[in-house]
Amino acid sequence: MTNNKKLALTGGYAAALALKHINPDVMAVYPITPQTPIIEIYSKFKADGEVDTEIIHVESEHSAMSACVGSSAAGARTVTATSSQGLSLMNEVVYIAAGLRLPILMAVSARALAAPINIHGDHSDVMGCRDSGWVQIFCENPQEVYDKTIIGMKLAEAVKFPVMVIMDGFNTSHSVENMEDLDDKIVKDFVGEYKPEKYLLDLENPVTFGPVALQNSYFEFRKDMADDFENIQKEYEKICADYEKISGRKYGIFEEYKIKNAEKVIVAMGSVCGTIKDAIDKMEKEGEKVGLMQLNLFRPFPYKDVKKALYKAKEVIVMDRNLTFGTKQALASEISHAIGKEVKSFVYGLGGRDTFQKQIIDMVQGQLKDNYLL
Repeated sequence: MTNNKKLALTGGYAAALALKHINPDVMAVYPITPQTPIIEIYSKFKADGEVDTEIIHVESEHSAMSACVGSSAAGARTVTATSSQGLSLMNEVVYIAAGLRLPILMAVSARALAAPINIHGDHSDVMGCRDSGWVQIFCENPQEVYDKTIIGMKLAEAVKFPVMVIMDGFNTSHSVENMEDLDDKIVKDFVGEYKPEKYLLDLENPVTFGPVALQNSYFEFRKDMADDFENIQKEYEKICADYEKISGRKYGIFEEYKIKNAEKVIVAMGSVCGTIKDAIDKMEKEGEKVGLMQLNLFRPFPYKDVKKALYKAKEVIVMDRNLTFGTKQALASEISHAIGKEVKSFVYGLGGRDTFQKQIIDMVQGQLKDNYLL
């Protein structure tokens, strides 16, 4: 594609670059490892005069999301970024942002939660708010971070729900990979000018945000929100199709890698998918029929499409990069529900622990003694 320019960037830089193209009105910032490079790089764009975003320096992540709520409610295109304990501290306001139907975009460098203290990647933080009413889009590498940040901004404003674009802390946020970007004008034309329908500063059409809703009316609000959330998948697919036309890169609710004739299918999200693909290629040479479903859109969860894609598989193996207590793992539970049968569930990569091809091959071949890739 002549629109693309080749670069070598980290995932954090890729997110900041995509946001530079978008040039949002407001970014609320508070540093936390491994998200900090996103707001550092974007702040440099601001200092160099490459964007005119109003950057709001706040005293905590709770304040960052609170500032985003006020900004978005006032009619401004609004973004932020966070990780781990920062996302947990935002938790109260994350639900408010979704309930008010504010199209905020948040880049998340997914990271382990304390205690004990760990600054490296896993999906514990984002799984903690998977049912909050935020769209959740997972990325494998810097290219996907860049592309899905642009897609996510357009999606948020189209469906009027906040969107998280999620990369794995350090594995993606700090790792340099080859990628391609687009010209500013192409991205700006794709995302379009933000024109909110209802906002606090529209004095000709006054509205209220966050009123009290008691027993009967609260139920109605939540039901409307749930109904509208079900329509997001179609809009996501439409926007991805439009993005392919300007970038040449195709995205969907999931990527199918060698699933067609596979007897065993692995399901996973995030940076581990690259390692899984290499392991699958190696097993294929040895005569094993293994495929990968790389899930991109985790919320809303695409139950019908997952069921259709996996119905031929004799065995489904799900890899979760978080550990739930007293219940099934998050992704494994969703996949099991979608296909109507039990799956093999494995936990990997907690606290940033490396996952190797051999572990994946051993997992597929039934060589592991328990459900952990340790």
